[in-house]
Amino acid sequence: MTSHYLKNTARKLRNSVTEAEHKLWQYLKKKQVKNLQFYRQRPLGKFIVDFYCPAAKLVIEVDGGHHYDGGEIVKEDVKREEYLRNILKLRVIRFTNMDVLKNMSAVMDKIIEEL
Repeated sequence: MTSHYLKNTARKLRNSVTEAEHKLWQYLKKKQVKNLQFYRQRPLGKFIVDFYCPAAKLVIEVDGGHHYDGGEIVKEDVKREEYLRNILKLRVIRFTNMDVLKNMSAVMDKIIEEL
């Protein structure tokens, strides 16, 4: 995939966020957490991640139920996470949409703990 392709795709994704991604973004934007900058739908290497904090080298993924059904998406998530961890040397934490929508305080506690 080309860099140009990833940038365009990320732009489209920023304009079509899920309810859970939107809710989490309200907490992460504008350096509200430990005065750290977060980006959403950010191209990193050959992937686009949901949220990224460069200062902490932290990737945050918010996944719908299809990420846990044992199908092809799960296999792709494993490859993707290995790439982010092993090649780009980033830390990755994952939350489900339901985590974000129903238990934001625990989600934010975990993010702050990782920072």
